[in-house]
Amino acid sequence: MLRFLFETVMISLTGVMAPGPVTAVTMGKGSKAPFAGAWIALGHGVVEIPLMILLLLGFSAVLKMEMVKGIIGLLGGLFLLYLGIGMFREMRKTDVESRENAHKPLISGMLLSIGNPYFLLWWAMVGLKLIERSRVFGIMGFVLFALCHWLCDFIWLLILSFLSFKGKTFYGGKFQKGIFALCGLVLVFFSGMFVVDALGALMGS
Repeated sequence: MLRFLFETVMISLTGVMAPGPVTAVTMGKGSKAPFAGAWIALGHGVVEIPLMILLLLGFSAVLKMEMVKGIIGLLGGLFLLYLGIGMFREMRKTDVESRENAHKPLISGMLLSIGNPYFLLWWAMVGLKLIERSRVFGIMGFVLFALCHWLCDFIWLLILSFLSFKGKTFYGGKFQKGIFALCGLVLVFFSGMFVVDALGALMGS
């Protein structure tokens, strides 16, 4: 069991720490609120944990359908474009507000998870294998697996948002605006990639 949980943490971190839309949004919102990463992780968990349960019950075939991947990618790409534009708007403000409503990062975490076809595909393939292995240890094995995986998200995103906030505090408003600009570019890039891949999946189906 301990060896399996260690492997779960190592494999989970490879996905959690990979740069992507969630990283960009966490750093952007974290520059305004140090605990934004925790709320994003909670929103992510609201989607991810039920998904784990569905995969345990045999839902993986649906996630592999080209039509499903295409629709998710298209909607997700449009949402990332919306977030990217929002980052650029924040950058242009002369005085960026330092407080962030908790529900905004929470909802962002949920929508970023739902609209990310690569997140769903990872669970349909890599994550599914881990779920199948957890079943060897019974229901407690699955619960511990799910908890370990989500804690990887929670801790890493909290660290990112905290460091982003500290960077703004230390370097001032220019640092914060630079973070917004960088995150905006990252989100627009992933938006285009999601939409192009989604159109390819939809035409292929």
